[in-house]
Amino acid sequence: MNKIIYPRSPREEMAGWTYLPRFVDKIRLHLAGKLAPDYQDNFTKGFDERWLKAAGVDAAQFIELVKSTITDGEVADWVRVNVRKTLEEKAAHRAFMLGHPKAEDGAMTARLKMRKEQAGLAHRDDIKSFIDFIDADEGRL
Repeated sequence: MNKIIYPRSPREEMAGWTYLPRFVDKIRLHLAGKLAPDYQDNFTKGFDERWLKAAGVDAAQFIELVKSTITDGEVADWVRVNVRKTLEEKAAHRAFMLGHPKAEDGAMTARLKMRKEQAGLAHRDDIKSFIDFIDADEGRL
């Protein structure tokens, strides 16, 4: 049985962007053929896509960038030069990521509840967002 290699926490930051280190890890795992099957369907979708849209970056272009680099420093340098977003825009992205779903979003709140039940985490009242869920599901919270 192959052990799942988890990408970094979605809370981590690179070049001022929450979630970016996780996306870089997912790309590297995908390119190495080691991205776990549970992550394949959502690759470049969901939160990956949310970062791409917030940053104004094309998925194929970013994957190629990560493929052509060796270190996170190289990726961070490229992002600093090529992704021109304000601190406010980055803060809005961070707030969305850490606070999703909002209590008034009934459909997404129900989805989070369902995901917690499926993962055996329904008893965890501390899991209030999808970021919390990811960290708990991957053993960090």
